[in-house]
Amino acid sequence: MSTDVPQPTFRRLTAVLDYSYLVLHLPRGTSRNAARQILTEHAEYGGWELDRLRLYPDGRRDVRLRRKIIRATKTM
Repeated sequence: MSTDVPQPTFRRLTAVLDYSYLVLHLPRGTSRNAARQILTEHAEYGGWELDRLRLYPDGRRDVRLRRKIIRATKTM
């Protein structure tokens, strides 16, 4: 006795994520606490997230922040 059970169909959804980037250059005199405060404010109020942080031997920092670009799609 064979029952024909429908097999699930899987569809791979590929979403293209677009990001906008913001690059901050923090000078070498910036303390760790001040850098944390600057990044926290950008994250809380601007919706930015940390993408890359580069700390140089002389103490300066290059910080790259990103956030998703929200695109409105036409419904009709």
